[in-house]
Amino acid sequence: MTEVKYVFVTGGVTSSLGKGIISSSLAKLLQARGYSVTIQKLDPYINVDPGTLNPYEHGECYVTLDGAETDLDLGHYERFLNVPTSQANNVTTGRIYQTVINKERKGDYLGKTVQIIPHITDEIKRRIKLVGSGNKFDIVITEIGGTVGDMESLPYIESVRQLKWELGSRNCIVIHLTLVPYLSASGELKTKPTQHSVKALLEAGIQPEILVLRTEKSLNNDIKRKVALFTNVEEKAVIESVDVTTIYEVPLKMLDEQLDRTVLRKLELPVSEEPPLAEWREFLKRLKNPKHSVRVGLIGKYVELPDAYKSISESFIHSGARNECKVDVEYIHSEDITAENVNEKLHGLKGILVAPGFGSRGIDGKILTAKYARENNIPFLGICLGMQCAVIEFARNVLHLDGAHSTEINHKTRYPVIDLMEEQKSVSDKGGTMRLGGYKCSIAKGSLAHKIYGKTDIIERHRHRYEFNDRFNDDFKNNGMVPSGINPESNLVEIMEIPDHKWFIGVQFHPEYSSTVVNPHPLFVNFIKACIE
Repeated sequence: MTEVKYVFVTGGVTSSLGKGIISSSLAKLLQARGYSVTIQKLDPYINVDPGTLNPYEHGECYVTLDGAETDLDLGHYERFLNVPTSQANNVTTGRIYQTVINKERKGDYLGKTVQIIPHITDEIKRRIKLVGSGNKFDIVITEIGGTVGDMESLPYIESVRQLKWELGSRNCIVIHLTLVPYLSASGELKTKPTQHSVKALLEAGIQPEILVLRTEKSLNNDIKRKVALFTNVEEKAVIESVDVTTIYEVPLKMLDEQLDRTVLRKLELPVSEEPPLAEWREFLKRLKNPKHSVRVGLIGKYVELPDAYKSISESFIHSGARNECKVDVEYIHSEDITAENVNEKLHGLKGILVAPGFGSRGIDGKILTAKYARENNIPFLGICLGMQCAVIEFARNVLHLDGAHSTEINHKTRYPVIDLMEEQKSVSDKGGTMRLGGYKCSIAKGSLAHKIYGKTDIIERHRHRYEFNDRFNDDFKNNGMVPSGINPESNLVEIMEIPDHKWFIGVQFHPEYSSTVVNPHPLFVNFIKACIE
């Protein structure tokens, strides 16, 4: 394949319609037909990346293997495709403007007035093409954040218009995702919002080739014909996306609707036999027909917005299906847990996960939770700050180091069992300066971690500034909490576990970022297995 083909996914009427899921589902189907595919997200906000955004505002910050802090949609791309994304797969307006302004300061545009067209749009086009360069991919799917008509999205829409003109319709197509709302008062599905949304796209100079209509009720042929007529879209290219019980059903729904066939036909690419998707169907079968169920507590401080822990909740779905188990996740606010009510709050849980996070809010509840899990022999998984809380709890209550803490919370503590990493001490900027991305970990033979992974050398993704303080290594080892995973280059402790406990592991890294439908993360799979037992 010589030419890279580009598919753009835009949205209208309202945000959060599921552009990321439609993009991921299409990519999955194209991949199953033998094409090499990647997905890119263009985000209209001016932050350089989501690393400094509040999870309440933006949900989870997803981290790629090469150390980019990105939009949570990249997590969906990886979970569906089972292929790692990179820095190039997430572009923000902030990054675009930063690049253009840096070039202007260096004199690259000397004598020119720097403008949205051509300078900003040229940089957007360069970024779009960058992910497809080097003939690594046959098809690049690019999701444009926000909705058509948003002021922030206009430069991206204009860049797509230019690319369609430059590359031609056989190399570049647009899928527009809109809402067809159902009015219960009149018992009708309404197409007018879709018509207005396409009109806004046409005003920007783009005729979409395919429409995907989100709806809670099935659409009849009359509605599809009406939408096609009023939007200049071929009737066969009007696709229904009806609400489903799990996002993992969407690829099969899109297969039934022939979205992938329509895309390949528009791009003038060969359509192979229908993809079998055997592993995907097996996953769905297990997900929908569980033999067990367990109640697991997720203890965090952003629990009002489950998207803040999106990768963890999806990892529970993957590992639950692998164990033929329905995982009922109970989101518990760590601020609500006190010494007086901890037994009541956590009673009846078959497993406990203490979630990652930053700052002092809710930390006492997380420390109390680690103590409860340790003393009651309940399977415990601590991730990042969750591991650090388990270490603090053990130091205080087993090693009797009164007031032991992390210097992130109490920089004057006598027992800094968690301390700022040496290379972080000179860092003043907040954005993109943490220990980010994939790092090696050597696992001790005979440990629980070794049994789970089945190997001694792994690579996991990180996002942190603080680490276990080596000074206390022997104290912990001698009293029953052992470092079973170490970074071979820096000696940083990556995994802590309690061998005498039923199942107690804390990890400095983020296993949830690596869990996919086809390859659920072994830590989560084994954790759920321990919860069932």
